[in-house]
Amino acid sequence: MIHPMTTDSWKTLIEQIGLLYQEYRDKSTLREIETRRLQDAQTDPEECSASEETSSEAETTNTAESRTLPQISLLRNSTSRFNLWQDLPEIRSSGVLNILQPDEIKLQEAMFELVTSEASYYKSMNLLVSHFMENERLKKILHPSEAHILFSNVLDVMAVSERFLLDLEQRVEENIVISDVCDIVYQHTVNHFSVYVTYVSNQTYQERAYKQLLQDKTAFREVISQLEMDPKCKGLPFSSFLILPFQRITRLKLLVQNILKKVEEKSEKETTALEAHKELETVVKACNEGVRKMSRTEQMISIQKKLEFKIKSVPIISHSRWLLKQGELQQMNGPKTSRTLRTKKLFREIYLFLFNDLLVLCRQIPGDKYQVFDSAPRGLLRVEELEDQGQSLANVFILRLLENTDDREVSYMLKASSQSEMKRWMISLAPNRRTKFVSFTSRLLDCPQVQCVHPYVAQQPDELSLELADVLNILDKTDDGWIFGERLHDQERGWFPSSMGEEILNPKIRSQNLKECFRVHKSDDSQRRKLGSRNRQ
Repeated sequence: MIHPMTTDSWKTLIEQIGLLYQEYRDKSTLREIETRRLQDAQTDPEECSASEETSSEAETTNTAESRTLPQISLLRNSTSRFNLWQDLPEIRSSGVLNILQPDEIKLQEAMFELVTSEASYYKSMNLLVSHFMENERLKKILHPSEAHILFSNVLDVMAVSERFLLDLEQRVEENIVISDVCDIVYQHTVNHFSVYVTYVSNQTYQERAYKQLLQDKTAFREVISQLEMDPKCKGLPFSSFLILPFQRITRLKLLVQNILKKVEEKSEKETTALEAHKELETVVKACNEGVRKMSRTEQMISIQKKLEFKIKSVPIISHSRWLLKQGELQQMNGPKTSRTLRTKKLFREIYLFLFNDLLVLCRQIPGDKYQVFDSAPRGLLRVEELEDQGQSLANVFILRLLENTDDREVSYMLKASSQSEMKRWMISLAPNRRTKFVSFTSRLLDCPQVQCVHPYVAQQPDELSLELADVLNILDKTDDGWIFGERLHDQERGWFPSSMGEEILNPKIRSQNLKECFRVHKSDDSQRRKLGSRNRQ
């Protein structure tokens, strides 16, 4: 049955979205965390399904009693409107809730969230332009080149969002039971979303310019502070508006994943959702690569200037090379027979620069310089953990260079400052080395998992930045509070503090998370199988 939603009803709904996108996004992810907590606290799969339907209103008393968890007050803030599809007056009065199956209602909610979150995002983008970018006082302070770096192509991004939202609105107005949204996502991703890559690739320069302006221009700092205090901004900083496009394109991919998990398998909707997800993933990867390329180039130039070669010089700067890890370790002196000696000079400092294709071993010299004494291709590195032989040899491992700069095999006995630092170096030096637990690609349907309950920004190249509600397989962990994880939605790997997440204890929920992830990425798998078959031929 067709139940058109009137234009007036839709406009009223959009106007009632009182949340800026930053608030909307946080509230959505926090609700996802609470849902998963409720499921994890139960053992019966039917109970898990029931809890998902009522999670937006349920209290987490039982979960809180079993574990000490951070309380999410935003979910209980009645002044922040967060509409559900099934709560709309038109839906309740139409009687469709009595006709649709629970799984169909969940699918409607997933599609509805994509639409309303785009409306919230557009509202925040409009505020960035009208309140900040077009402010007359700010225009007088900023040179046109500074304004261009700071705001980039934000007008193009907002125009794309507006066009996208209009098409989504039209679809919702056709019928209160939404037919699909992924076909619209696909068309706009293919034809218009390249503007996101341009904006996000400018992020490194944007952040630097903003910091420099705050530091150098008092007038700029004062105006920004005054604009941020306006009630329209709801206490949110200017910087939170600048990063909206990158957050949105990443979140949009996750919203399509959520729809994909709820559509019927082998249906036309599944095909459309898979196509939309694939195109979004291409855009997100291009955004990530754009950001990395800018920062990597500058980093490689900086490292090149610090290196002095005691051996034959190796060209460091290359378009296909980037830094994976750097840091100081202790190298054992003397032959292996002296391992048992307990002298103060048993170890001496060594500094490593590990790139994606090359290892450079150095000694630090005066003037913030490093003298290179050996190197090897990364593919010719092997590591071996040394069993604990007392306190002085704790956290020691063997690094073998199968072919060093002199075309011979050499071994170095290295000591790290902690267990986590040792494991991090071993995994970075030999990435194909077997980890303690299975990886996503093993396709086993149980594995230790955590969900992120505190966002984390990576501090080192081998670390992984986390967003709220990210679910990760645990590949390895240390006794001193670090986890090596693989995020399910994009298979990105890295280290993060264990305090950032909470373990998912229910094996059925872990299995469900993996099954859903396999389904989302099955088009990628079939592509890999075709490629592998072609390569074998």
